[in-house]
Amino acid sequence: QRRVHGGHTKMGFLVEGTPLAWPDSLPHIEYVKQHGIQQFLAIYRRLRTRTNDELLWGDEVEYMIVALDPTNRTCKLSLRSHEILHTLEEAAKEMNDETCAWRPEYGSFMLEGTPGRPYAGYCADLRLVEPNMKLRREKAQSVLRPEERLITFTSFPLLGVGQDYSIPMGTLPGGVTQSLFVHDQLINPHPRFPTLTQNIRLRRGAKVCIRTPLYRDINTPWVEDAPRQPCEFSSPTTIDPFDNEVYMDAMAFGMGCCCLQVTFQARDIAEARYLYDQLAVMAPLMLALSAATPILRGKLADTDVRWHIIAQSVDDRTKEERGLVPLQNNKAVIPKSRYDSISCYISNHPHYKPAYNDANLVIDQPSYETLRENDVDELLARHLAHLFIRDPLVIFSEAIELDDERTSAHFENIQSTNWQTVRFKPPPPDSPIGWRVEFRSMEAQLTDAENAAFTVFIVLVSRAILFFDLNFYVPISLVDTNMERALGRDAMLNQKFYFRKYIVQNQGLVNIPAGHEDDIDEITLEELLCGKGTHFPGLVPLVKSYLEAIGCDGDTGGMVDRYITLLVKRAKGELVSAARWIRQYVDKHPEYQHDSNVSEAVCLDLVEAVNRIVNGVDPAPELLGDLPPSSWNATGKEDDPTAHLRLRGASFLNQLTPHGTSTIHHTK
Repeated sequence: QRRVHGGHTKMGFLVEGTPLAWPDSLPHIEYVKQHGIQQFLAIYRRLRTRTNDELLWGDEVEYMIVALDPTNRTCKLSLRSHEILHTLEEAAKEMNDETCAWRPEYGSFMLEGTPGRPYAGYCADLRLVEPNMKLRREKAQSVLRPEERLITFTSFPLLGVGQDYSIPMGTLPGGVTQSLFVHDQLINPHPRFPTLTQNIRLRRGAKVCIRTPLYRDINTPWVEDAPRQPCEFSSPTTIDPFDNEVYMDAMAFGMGCCCLQVTFQARDIAEARYLYDQLAVMAPLMLALSAATPILRGKLADTDVRWHIIAQSVDDRTKEERGLVPLQNNKAVIPKSRYDSISCYISNHPHYKPAYNDANLVIDQPSYETLRENDVDELLARHLAHLFIRDPLVIFSEAIELDDERTSAHFENIQSTNWQTVRFKPPPPDSPIGWRVEFRSMEAQLTDAENAAFTVFIVLVSRAILFFDLNFYVPISLVDTNMERALGRDAMLNQKFYFRKYIVQNQGLVNIPAGHEDDIDEITLEELLCGKGTHFPGLVPLVKSYLEAIGCDGDTGGMVDRYITLLVKRAKGELVSAARWIRQYVDKHPEYQHDSNVSEAVCLDLVEAVNRIVNGVDPAPELLGDLPPSSWNATGKEDDPTAHLRLRGASFLNQLTPHGTSTIHHTK
């Protein structure tokens, strides 16, 4: 079976070998970059004309393991993921069980789980997502100790609070992190991870400096009109050096976050590139809709998502590259971290216009010239040359001189450490896997039902994009603005986002005034999902139109209605986001002092409360709604809170001409 989900981890390839220390890597950096480009070209020459691959897709959910002691009122990270992963893999091998797959992650308290095989292009496959997520959770929980829990919190609330937040307890400062908060034992012991951590620090010339606004509660110590103090020229030596902010200083605060990702195999390279562009526009909005990160280093933050935390946690740019001092040893000022939103579109679809790529794109000129000389078009060459402005962070001594026709290791060394909102993924050498796109912005949700809802929705949006030839293009600078807007507390309800006013074009659906084809609107997430005025149909009606057009079966339609209802009610404020639910739980806890500090006792009760919801012991109507799964009519025709959107979708369907053929099939 082809594997399109994951493939390795969000951290990149895990290979055996001896990683070079940063000073020892320096003589090999240009060699790795040059041969990385050659490895891409070898793939491109062989597979650029490959077409008609089937729709395959899959999700990745990241988990963390915590150990609870209700008697002593403690809640700590359990650093046993390596042992647990081995147990799961051995059990699967012994039972010849391919239902789930497991991979390591950055933290020694983390696991990544995926379906054992990718899902295919059938409506019925959509119904497999939530059961498989539940199965993964059950399998992982079955090998835990009685005091341990498997949770899908985006960030562990107490990470970095004191020294006694993990079992076993580590010592500070560690030689790898040199952090005030994070000990080295927290990092996965595979050599790649500590080397990556150390080399980011060494390349940057200082520890990473992670800052986010502190949430101000009624008893929160506060400095009025506090100026923003710089940290760029030194590493702070106190735990709270910045007024009214949460400060963190290690990669683990970012890469120790859990997320939800979905990977799609496209029919061909052209479809993958177009899907990449369109999903890049969706990424900030889905980040805001899935917000689940209100607590960082034991404090309530005034932000709700993880993205900017991770971006700062792996920012290896030097002072010169950050524009703080004149260029001398480095080549260019680089506007963004390696972990950020994309900086350019890559498709040459007719909907694309050069004006949409309005960012000042920094590229590696030798890489660009090599790509162009080898018949790679300008858009794709610029994208790849932009990735290659980064240095390889981990080079294994045994894997430097490689056969460029048989491996893509050097290419993936650069590609896999450009952690962007979407990722364009070439086929691996000598593999049946096709051209893929990975959607990376969504936050991990508290329950399997929520994770399934977000997964199924973005899968259906991707199908609607291709089926109806939708056009989401906005200038890339506005995508960056949307990312900034998505960070804030309750952005799901309080922010508007730039989005294209006319996404269905040349179909006679609406009268687009001459010269206004590229008009941009500011819309809420409710309007994104449900529509605005007569010109913007909304994604939910388009998804429902798509399902109706392909003759989706009633069971799948009913399940999709359940998921869509969850998202629509959240966008309307009728249900809360995971971030808002956590905030409300903390606020109501009798031990919370309304000073923005989250104690271990509060964290313990929070984890237990979520665990009871996950296991069906306690309801959470404010989070999940008041309709349990069994109450949905299998046909989706009755008791459907989004029925009016189906009717609206049907009316649009009558005026739309299906464009693509990459669809989900209604029979299997």
